[in-house]
Amino acid sequence: MKIPSLLMGFPRHFFRRTYFMNFHFASRADFLCIGSLASVHHCRTKWMRSSNGLRRELCQQVAPEQQIEGLHDREQRLVDRLYNGLIQGHRACLAEAITLVESTQSRKKKVAQVLLQKVLSYHREQEKLNQGKPLAFRVGLSGPPGAGKSTFIECFGKMLTERKHKVSVLAVDPSSSTSGGSLLGDKTRMTELSRDMNAYIRPSPTSGKLGGVTRTTNEAILLCEGGGYDVVLVETVGVGQSEFAVADMVDMFILLLPPAGGDELQGIKRGIIEMADLVAINKADGDLLVAARRLQAEYISAMKLLRKRSRVWRPKVMRISAKTGEGILDMWDKMTEFRDLMLTSGELIAKRRKQQKVWMWNLIQENMLEHFRSHLAVKDKIPLLEEKVLSGVLSPGLAADLLLKAFKDSL
Repeated sequence: MKIPSLLMGFPRHFFRRTYFMNFHFASRADFLCIGSLASVHHCRTKWMRSSNGLRRELCQQVAPEQQIEGLHDREQRLVDRLYNGLIQGHRACLAEAITLVESTQSRKKKVAQVLLQKVLSYHREQEKLNQGKPLAFRVGLSGPPGAGKSTFIECFGKMLTERKHKVSVLAVDPSSSTSGGSLLGDKTRMTELSRDMNAYIRPSPTSGKLGGVTRTTNEAILLCEGGGYDVVLVETVGVGQSEFAVADMVDMFILLLPPAGGDELQGIKRGIIEMADLVAINKADGDLLVAARRLQAEYISAMKLLRKRSRVWRPKVMRISAKTGEGILDMWDKMTEFRDLMLTSGELIAKRRKQQKVWMWNLIQENMLEHFRSHLAVKDKIPLLEEKVLSGVLSPGLAADLLLKAFKDSL
């Protein structure tokens, strides 16, 4: 069942009394304080107790001190320890903080939201000191399996750390659809970079999340920036033409392609190629050099047919070799050129604001679905209707309508 249709099916008094319609948000980023529907209920209670003369506001920059009041002493100490260690650059605290936000336990999710709100407040203060400019450059890296993403990241990351940058790598591995496990093997292919004290590599499983990223990639990016990393690389799983969710999380989206991958223009089909700000043809060395040159020429010609998404930047196509290091410095120069142009034109800030909106609605959908599945009116009916769908007695659409009707009638 799709969440938008679920939301549209609710009576208006449900939104007015319970969740988030007819409220004023101080900013989209402030929605971080809504970690669960219990938090929304708390905000609703505060609003109903206020006088009618006050503005109806939901979660308008709740102070971290007020949020900590709902935590136990042990949880407060955990938040303080992780926060202080994080802003001091301790990698162990960063790793523990990301583990906390990845947890699906309700209590840990609440603690994680308090920590995220504190980090977000600190992040905003640092951006103000930086004249409103972003503290870190967020880069998404995607491509088909075998394109050499991990090899490229090690070569690229070492080049950045030698230039005094602090690099964090969020490597996403696919989870097994049968066992649910994940190999998390990307870090083993970055042996040199993993030993670099100016680099941090965090492999994470998709856990069934589509789009090539994890459920908490946005949160992990924020924590890495709070830890002082000025370049954040997000390596997605080996993806196809439609898995580009990382483009809604980063400043620049790079598509890495092998020089001999079958039909050379498969990527030009509407989808992932439209979202790329830079296309890099990797493995352009040895016997594959001729194929890489041909592929580069074909992509340069084909990308002229795509609709322009930026007023100041036209996507580039480059040849690189992560094995020999050829083209890596030129690629970084193009990336910094992109960042400077987008920042000067104001498109980078506008893009991040739009991403905050996408982040907010992703949280709403996740929490609404969780609340719907656990609601007393439908919880017991779900297994019965699923069995009827499997046996062919009911169509999936009719079963979804019955669940939605039961949920609406209980409000």
